[in-house]
Amino acid sequence: MNKIITISREYGAGGHSIGRQVAEQLGIPFYDRDIVRETVKASGFDMDTVEHDQEDVSRADFLLKSICSLSAPSYNDTQDAIHEVQRAVILQFAKAGPCVILGRCADDILRRAGVECLNVFIHASDVHRAARVSELTGCTSAAELQKMLAKKDGSRHTYYTHYTGKRWGDSRNYHLTLDSGALGYARCVQLIVAAAAD
Repeated sequence: MNKIITISREYGAGGHSIGRQVAEQLGIPFYDRDIVRETVKASGFDMDTVEHDQEDVSRADFLLKSICSLSAPSYNDTQDAIHEVQRAVILQFAKAGPCVILGRCADDILRRAGVECLNVFIHASDVHRAARVSELTGCTSAAELQKMLAKKDGSRHTYYTHYTGKRWGDSRNYHLTLDSGALGYARCVQLIVAAAAD
């Protein structure tokens, strides 16, 4: 197996757990928080700034940044700077050998760099995702859980579209899209491992 695997995921669909299990089964590194740590080291930005700006953004944030950059050509966008550093970190990890990379537009970054990879998108029903997020956060309010799902997915969609020009979650951007709620995590892991071996 000589492929890099990228995993994009809806919030609460279990992409992190599935990605980690795939990496364990294949005996290759799994990169998620490592990307944040390396970005902090390379950029000089603090952890809080990197964590907030990597995928947590709204359409209003990007609109405001666009206005600022148009009105002041010297305007330096922290988020763009962080994205560029993360792009370099992702390419560095991919260059080191087979691995699983979670989120952060890795599928598009590697595609543009001509790096062969298997791009996976993990999704699930709102009911399944709300139940998982409730387990993770302890929140039991259905209304609050729906707000959390919508906010996180909205941020990921906006971030992905801004930096790739593509629609987040569109099956045409991935080699494999899996419903973790219907298939179960173990089956998703098996399917990704099998696809990576081909």
